Amino acid sequence: MDSYQPLTLNEVIIQEQSAFPYARGELSRMLSHIAIASKIVHREVNKAGLVDILGDADNINIQGEAQQKLDVFADEQFIAAIKSSGICCGVASEENEDSVIFEDKLSLNGKYVVCMDPLDGSSNIDVNVSIGTIFSIYRRISEIGKPAIVEDFLQKGTEQVAAGYIIYGSSTMMVYTTGLGTTGFTYDPSIGEFCLSHKYMKTPEDGKIYSINEGNYIKFPQGVKQYLKYCQENDKKTNRPYSSRYIGSLVADFHRNLLKGGIFIYPVNASYPTGKLRLIYECNPISFLAEQAGGKASDGRGNRIMEIKPEILHQRVPFYVGSKNMVSKAEEFMKKFGEKN
Repeated sequence: MDSYQPLTLNEVIIQEQSAFPYARGELSRMLSHIAIASKIVHREVNKAGLVDILGDADNINIQGEAQQKLDVFADEQFIAAIKSSGICCGVASEENEDSVIFEDKLSLNGKYVVCMDPLDGSSNIDVNVSIGTIFSIYRRISEIGKPAIVEDFLQKGTEQVAAGYIIYGSSTMMVYTTGLGTTGFTYDPSIGEFCLSHKYMKTPEDGKIYSINEGNYIKFPQGVKQYLKYCQENDKKTNRPYSSRYIGSLVADFHRNLLKGGIFIYPVNASYPTGKLRLIYECNPISFLAEQAGGKASDGRGNRIMEIKPEILHQRVPFYVGSKNMVSKAEEFMKKFGEKN
């Protein structure tokens, strides 16, 4: 009897390559290099409690947040892997104030740029909660053969050619899209490969989970407060009340809701009047994945996240993402009750 042979990430990428004749295998190579870096980070995450890689790295990143040592390690690993692909001319990372431009001869001819959050949810490392990596790939708009410019990174999310995340949890998974649906791969450490486990993922149009940091309730806009009351009401016709589930790691919260159905909200509040999450590192790639799985992503004001034109690298926006009907309902409450506390 023949044993089952799962499809690996590289095999699936090669199969999909025919849909991108302009790529000539380049996009496949880029995704493969990102996967290699994620395996290295997976290894370090799994042994973080055994070695001196936890704790503060004595640095503050551009967001004003203390950098964990593993944050710095992940940032370095992904930048090195992406550069070594030879097809990327630069990286914009949440951990760096400015974009990192590759100026070697091979990279100057690269057709792509990458935006990434190398280790989302890193404050949860020391308590063994799932964390992740988020990435987004664009075709450069600057002249090939010359150094990348900031405008290469400040493109609307609709221009993404690929996006994804790696979640380091009870198992490590890579979920990505090239615009042909959202597909998930689970890492099998026994063979050192990501294997196809979730083909063409579809998120339910309705869900029963809402994810928000309710500790900030007093700072929330009135529209969000009223929506939360709606979520908590008893109504058998609409299967309410919903369940509150919040991990504090965007990748982990989104991943759960993607599979089970739900909404993730990080609104504007008194502490973050323009929102907390970054448009190009977090919201655009997660939005691309959500939409490709049948979900919706909005700023809560009726604006599609992927149609917002970034003005600066570290731009923040309010973020509502998940099951289509739940996001639309939250928008209704925001429209009716507004953004005042």
